[in-house]
Amino acid sequence: MLRILMVLILLAPCFALAELVDNEREVQERLDAIESLDKPLYSPFIERYMLDELKQLRTDMATQRNELIQQIVDRELSSVDRGVTYATNTVTYFFYLIAGASTILVLLGWTSLRDIKERVQSMADKKVSKLVHEYEERLAIVEQQLNKEAQLIEKIGEDIERTQDVQSLWLRAGQASSLANKIAIYDQILKLRPEDCEALTYKADAVLDMGEPQWAVNLCQQALKSDPENGHAFYQLACAYTALNQYEEAVNCLSEALERTEDYRDKFADDPALEALKDFEPFIELLPSEDNTH
Repeated sequence: MLRILMVLILLAPCFALAELVDNEREVQERLDAIESLDKPLYSPFIERYMLDELKQLRTDMATQRNELIQQIVDRELSSVDRGVTYATNTVTYFFYLIAGASTILVLLGWTSLRDIKERVQSMADKKVSKLVHEYEERLAIVEQQLNKEAQLIEKIGEDIERTQDVQSLWLRAGQASSLANKIAIYDQILKLRPEDCEALTYKADAVLDMGEPQWAVNLCQQALKSDPENGHAFYQLACAYTALNQYEEAVNCLSEALERTEDYRDKFADDPALEALKDFEPFIELLPSEDNTH
């Protein structure tokens, strides 16, 4: 393949030289043919015909140019004429307008320019006063809306800050080791949110562990007033009634808790606070099927 390529490269100048020789030979043959002519290529009649056609073409072009110039001049004259007519009509109508306005002013009783000025000024003052009053009302409405938005933003900021404080207190309550510390933290949460149902129920759980079942009952009832559908409050209330030996009320509260969620059913058998209900028949019916059979 390389050998063929080298041969083609060497033969390329030979091909170009041969083509150049052929072109020179063709040019020379044409020159010899022209020199060997015995008569002209065109006859005088044909030459005359071509000159006449060229002359007619130049004449037609000159005629067309003159016609075009004439059309342009006519259009310019027509534009000037329309402009002059428009200006004349405008001036005429303006004077008609002045005459009509003067007639109307005389009919309305405006006898002087001072009277016209005073009336126009009075009308303008009334219009401006009306606009000012409208904008004052609009500004008052906008100001009220801005005040409401500012109060809402301030309230939202307070709620966010209160929520952060409550979350911090919940973390502290989860880390507290003694029941007294937990109760103190729950009191701080209730101080920030007096109707916090979760804080009330967890405080009830803590005071129940301290041996204060009646206090726990009061806290659970307060939580249920805030959220009657809170299952955890019913569950803690059942534990408190169990400690007070009020087994029927305890079972009723457990039933209410189960109506909110079935997750509490698995806690009944293992919760020490419900140990006293293990032999109570209505409580046994609430247990899961496997525990109930045993």
